Amino acid sequence: MVLVEGITNIIINFIESYGYFAVFIWMMLDNLNIPVVPSEVILLFSGYMAYLGKLNFLLIGIVGTLGGLVGSILSYYIGYYGGIPFIKRYGKYFLISDNDLKRAEKWFHKYGAFTVCFSRMVPLVRTFISIPAGIGKMKMRKFIVYTFLGSLTWSYLISYAGLLLGPEWGYVIDFIKPFEILLLAAFLLLLAFLWKKSK
Repeated sequence: MVLVEGITNIIINFIESYGYFAVFIWMMLDNLNIPVVPSEVILLFSGYMAYLGKLNFLLIGIVGTLGGLVGSILSYYIGYYGGIPFIKRYGKYFLISDNDLKRAEKWFHKYGAFTVCFSRMVPLVRTFISIPAGIGKMKMRKFIVYTFLGSLTWSYLISYAGLLLGPEWGYVIDFIKPFEILLLAAFLLLLAFLWKKSK
């Protein structure tokens, strides 16, 4: 808890000091799979700053989306260039076979666009979807379009919540935590269904 509170304070202070630049950097780091940089905190607080008149709500959504897109592209290339050799070399220690890898590639070719877009709005999953998209060799143009659409929706949705809540923005983080597990479970069930259909 101390670590989480410390990171939250750092994020808040950086946004207060550097505005849109800080929103861009934090959202980029969040989408680079750094779990201690939660987009909920970034966007909710940014929405609160819009409530105070210190930031523009429309610009928050655009900057947050662009930051998320840059981080997602970097994560994609981690999967694209490093993912397959890593799994082939170390996958057996994680019970991942070559057949699993081929199935993942086939699955992303078939369902990748939908998954990349939808997962951007699912806590605990949204930042990690780019790596398997890279491993699955999803077309970059399609990846960018669906990542942008999903990130845009997420950025405006969460920052708007901060704008509406105003000084109470921090309470929503405690409120949504129980629902994160339910969203993750629903997402995993959907993936299992699509995975089975791709066989």
